[in-house]
Amino acid sequence: MKDIIVSLMLWAGAAFTLLGALGTLRMPDLYTRLQASTKAGTLGVTCIMVAAAIHFMELAVAVRALLVVAFLFLTAPVAAHIIARAAHYIRVPLWERNVIDELGDTRRKPLSPSSPPEPGVPGHGPGSTRG
Repeated sequence: MKDIIVSLMLWAGAAFTLLGALGTLRMPDLYTRLQASTKAGTLGVTCIMVAAAIHFMELAVAVRALLVVAFLFLTAPVAAHIIARAAHYIRVPLWERNVIDELGDTRRKPLSPSSPPEPGVPGHGPGSTRG
């Protein structure tokens, strides 16, 4: 019975990870690709870690698996959010069929080569290739 549960969890983890990879390839823009890869990848790794914990049936392995899952649940959404905010800041285009941009243009700074460097903004200042 344990082997069947472990096999099902491994198959589920592999399927979710594959769906995340396919979502990364098939989605139309960076923002939806981030969503697909983050959510499906996190769920896939969680299933695989649960399978490892059930297979070995040792407290040390279960604790490590739980720590991996906790670390992933804490860092993956934050990393995806930061990447999406940075992409929005540098004007990575949204999919043309998007109907709403919640950040709007309020957070976007003009990035023309003739504009003066802004202090504290990455990519502007001495030694920068953008401005």
